[in-house]
Amino acid sequence: MLMAHPTVLRNLIEQYEALRLLHAGNGGQEARQRMDDVAYTLCVSTGTRDVASALVAARHRLPGARPEDDSVLSA
Repeated sequence: MLMAHPTVLRNLIEQYEALRLLHAGNGGQEARQRMDDVAYTLCVSTGTRDVASALVAARHRLPGARPEDDSVLSA
């Protein structure tokens, strides 16, 4: 499986989190569609099937992540 570059993963995580906040506040269709697109890209980039797993996998691939660190599970 191809691995996304950590910079790409960090960018996708930041986009998803920002869009999640935007959608929670406004609930606009455009924000929801963009959030779905970013979630899909995260899943493809990490080889997962749901966004929660994708976020965990992406965070574990970032520089400084420790394999035994499960703190991202509570994020």
